[in-house]
Amino acid sequence: MTTDLELLGRTIKQAQYRNHRAMDIALRDVGVTLVQWDALRAIERMPGASGHALAAATFQSDQAFGTLAQRMHARGLIVRSAGHGRRIDHSLTDAGHDALAAGRRIVATVLDTLFAPLDEPERALLARILTAVVGDETAP
Repeated sequence: MTTDLELLGRTIKQAQYRNHRAMDIALRDVGVTLVQWDALRAIERMPGASGHALAAATFQSDQAFGTLAQRMHARGLIVRSAGHGRRIDHSLTDAGHDALAAGRRIVATVLDTLFAPLDEPERALLARILTAVVGDETAP
């Protein structure tokens, strides 16, 4: 029997949608969206990174990340400072660190629930399979 790859792709998308929706709803308690929390996470991993690098790390266009960063700056979650040339560097404020930490606690609970139907060996297998699908692509 041949696997229906269209159905497989849709199932992956459905799992992603369920994951994102659950996280977005849960992160409301911290006062951030999933997209904002993901940006905070990327800025923490890549302090001083350019908007372009952060856009790539968060799967956004440069323009979308720039708009997001402006909103986060206005809320006091990040600092945007002049870098080399036209580059704008990004770093977290204390409020950004706090939101990120609170979000991590919430996300851990959401992920535990999402992956509850799988035991640890199945989770490890799923991680290996999805890593194989993604290939050598590594997000910063």
